[in-house]
Amino acid sequence: MIVHRRAVTAVLAATTLLLTAGCSSDGSGDDTPGGGTGPASSGTAPGSSPTRQAAEATPPAKGSVKVLRTVTEGLKTPWGLAPLPDGDLLVSSRDDGTITRIDGRSGKKTELGEVSGVSAAGEGGLLGIALSPDYASDHMVYAYFTSDSDNRVVRMVYDERKTPGEQLGAPDTVFKGIPKGFIHNGGRIAFGPDKMLYAGTGESGDTGLSQDRKSLGGKILRLTPEGDPAPGNPFPGSPVYSYGHRNVQGLAWDAKQRLFASEFGQDTWDELNSIKPGGDYGWPDAEGRSDDKKFQNPIAQWHTDDASPSGVAYAEGSVWMAGLKGKRLWRIPLNGTEASADPQSFLKGEYGRLRTVVSAGGDKLWLVTSNTDGRGSPKDGDDRILEIQVS
Repeated sequence: MIVHRRAVTAVLAATTLLLTAGCSSDGSGDDTPGGGTGPASSGTAPGSSPTRQAAEATPPAKGSVKVLRTVTEGLKTPWGLAPLPDGDLLVSSRDDGTITRIDGRSGKKTELGEVSGVSAAGEGGLLGIALSPDYASDHMVYAYFTSDSDNRVVRMVYDERKTPGEQLGAPDTVFKGIPKGFIHNGGRIAFGPDKMLYAGTGESGDTGLSQDRKSLGGKILRLTPEGDPAPGNPFPGSPVYSYGHRNVQGLAWDAKQRLFASEFGQDTWDELNSIKPGGDYGWPDAEGRSDDKKFQNPIAQWHTDDASPSGVAYAEGSVWMAGLKGKRLWRIPLNGTEASADPQSFLKGEYGRLRTVVSAGGDKLWLVTSNTDGRGSPKDGDDRILEIQVS
């Protein structure tokens, strides 16, 4: 059952619609250019067409990654990352339930406070975070977390004038009732170009939830900032934007406001999908590409040892996807909503498990490691945030 904290107080106009996908128990990638199998279309987002796609500039088949610096290190179970307007970063700790501010220049860490109500276990805890689209005026930080009873989205006022450790206001529940489990809790949230809140959820280990459009599990949700189903959603009165997902872990939009999402597979294929409103992405009836035309096919797929995809970001004409078990960063060059060349991997094994990647503007990205999440190896070191340059 869907529960909202409050009724709609204002109708927000949806100017653009766009979102996606799954879990291999935190595991998947191959370092060869063809490690992710070749391009395949997963559908065209609203407002695009084959003619327009053909006119778009296509990035080179091969790219590059340069690590510019380690911004900070010594983090514990980092998960979500939200850049602040001044260049500093907010990072969430899955297991500690805290949000920490990182000075973008010095790397100094300042704990803002603990988010009350977080119940961390397995893959659950304090997961994705995002800034309100009106952050400059409302100073709201949104967070997706696992509670004792469900997964939910809350928002909190961040008051820099208060003492560090007490700068986060009490969580205001925006949306709740998302199924929870020891695995497959989803957790990535992001505000889209339409200023609507998108949330990637998991099926919590109950595969039947993904195809049930009345369930919130195994979905991409599209909400108003107040937590109501967003105007223009494909299923009237429902927050569901797309379904048939196993465990959606990453959300990102390209320069034309089209949504892409990463998803954990089970034993065979991890996926990167182009999200189509109302699209069925196949789980549990399909893992990876399918001949069944009722399902949306991924634009790229990987064996689960090579990826275990987590966060995604868009930069320089490509989607960049962090790999957990694969311990590498994948580049997927785009031509519209299709991959224009085989995926290419970088940083294989150099920094261990990679959890989150976020645009830092232009050709720069923030990259967060995940070696303290219970599946990492001590030889990979503690967790850090890197600044990288890509092409």
